Amino acid sequence: MNQERIYTVLQAPHISEKSTVVAERNNQFVFRVAPDATRAEIKAAIEQLFKVTVVGVQVANVKGKLKHNRYGASRRPSWKKAYVRVAEGQEIDFSVVA
Repeated sequence: MNQERIYTVLQAPHISEKSTVVAERNNQFVFRVAPDATRAEIKAAIEQLFKVTVVGVQVANVKGKLKHNRYGASRRPSWKKAYVRVAEGQEIDFSVVA
């Protein structure tokens, strides 16, 4: 996988209360990924970028919420997130990217 595709597949880490709990209990990390990204691409991107061994990848499509304002209703964009499980004893440090 080329370097440009790695940075388009992985958009950002998703930091939330749930992702923090999952990281502590299951050694999983949550990322916001491109809507057209596959599990194999996500796995390869994480392994190349963070130099860790990926055990499994689960993906979820998050539907955009319907919001109302004074101009009527609008929908926030839908997005995709990936739960990435790394090998036991390894950790992803978001402050240092290789």
